[in-house]
Amino acid sequence: MNDERPFGGTKPYKTKSSRIVWSCPWYRVRQDEIITPDGRPGVYNTVESADAVWIVPVTPDGMVAMIYNYRYTVDDWCWEVPAGSVKPGQTLEEAARAELLEEVGGTAVSLQKIGQFYTANGICNEVGHYFLATGVTLGNPHHESTEVMDIHLIPIAEALRMAHAGEISDGTSTLALLYAEPALRRITENLQANPARP
Repeated sequence: MNDERPFGGTKPYKTKSSRIVWSCPWYRVRQDEIITPDGRPGVYNTVESADAVWIVPVTPDGMVAMIYNYRYTVDDWCWEVPAGSVKPGQTLEEAARAELLEEVGGTAVSLQKIGQFYTANGICNEVGHYFLATGVTLGNPHHESTEVMDIHLIPIAEALRMAHAGEISDGTSTLALLYAEPALRRITENLQANPARP
């Protein structure tokens, strides 16, 4: 793969000015006056959002705790892993543990960061941080009043099958599962080699 960048690595756009044109507690829209790579003036709108975390939670018996979540924006029910924004003052791990507890009532023995990506780099500057949580014990979730979701325990193999088959319409949840796939398959192999005794 060629790592050489166009424009000699320099930034092809020039920003003349920036202003916030709309905001809410969760994100804001920044409007920039720019000069495009071909030298023309233009306007670029960017959604500014805090970083966010996605967590793939696995119980000791090899089940993935997923949520079936209603999303008003697309008027659809979506399979997802627990996720949420990093709040001011939180570390990434603190945010991941807080979202795990809030959405599925989960606490984890181990939490491992497995990757990070821009979640919608055409319109938004949000960075998604992906975690694998193992040894997860479920309790009572603490859903916000706007959250409408059911919690489901799904075997690792089935969760991965759903991700590969396109049955998980939330792209970032699919990405989290696929990025965790090597570790999830190792967990499955260990459980098969060391089955729990009654």
